[in-house]
Amino acid sequence: MRFAKSSSRQDSRGQSLVETALLLPLLIMLVLNVVNLGYFFLCAINLNGAARTSVLYAIQGAATPFAGAIPPSGSSPPGSPPGTNTASVTYLIYQDLTGAVWNPTGVSVTVCTLANGTNRTTGNTQRANCQLCDSTGCNATTSIIPNADPEAISPTCTSASSPACSNFLLHRVDIDYTFNPLIPGRIFSIPLQAFTGICTSGGTCTFRRTAEMRAMN
Repeated sequence: MRFAKSSSRQDSRGQSLVETALLLPLLIMLVLNVVNLGYFFLCAINLNGAARTSVLYAIQGAATPFAGAIPPSGSSPPGSPPGTNTASVTYLIYQDLTGAVWNPTGVSVTVCTLANGTNRTTGNTQRANCQLCDSTGCNATTSIIPNADPEAISPTCTSASSPACSNFLLHRVDIDYTFNPLIPGRIFSIPLQAFTGICTSGGTCTFRRTAEMRAMN
C-alpha cells in the first residue's frame, strides 16, 4: 500500500528557507554593529587605564625601587623616539596600549610633570610644564595648560626653589587616539554615530582621556 507524500511538509521547508534568507542580512548587520561597539568600549577602557597608570607613575616614580628620580615625560634629548627612554612616562603609556589598541603608535601623548619644570601663568599660581610626544619624538610645543592645584600658593612664592613654593602640584597626562572601527562601513557603525563629538558618521572615533594627580613639589 502506497501513501502520497505530504505537500505541506515540503511547503514548510521552503518557507523556512525564505525566512532565513530574509533575516540573515539583518542578523549579520546586528552582529557586526555589536563587534564595532564592543571595540569602541575596549579602546575607551584601555585608554582610561593607561592615563591613570601613567600619571600615577609620573608622581611616584621617585618612590619606586626602580626609579631614583621623577621620571621624565618623554625622550631625551627632545626629538628622539619615546622608546629610547624606557624610564619615561610616554614609554609606559605605549607599553600599556600595545596589544590593547589597533595602532598604539598612533597615540599622541601630552605629559605635564615637575620633571619638565614649572611656570606661572596666573599670578603666583604654579603649574607644571608640558611636553607633547608621539611616535616620532617629543617636543615642548603644546597648547595644553594643566589646572592650578586646589591648594593656594603662598603670595611670598618668588621662585620654584623658595620654601613658600613647596606645595602640591598637579601632574597631568592627556592621551589622544583616533581609530577606525574593525568592520568598515557606515551601516555597521550605527551605534557609534550616537556618540556625537567623539565619532563621525562614518564611525571614526577620536578619544581624549585626561588624568590629573597631586604631587608634593
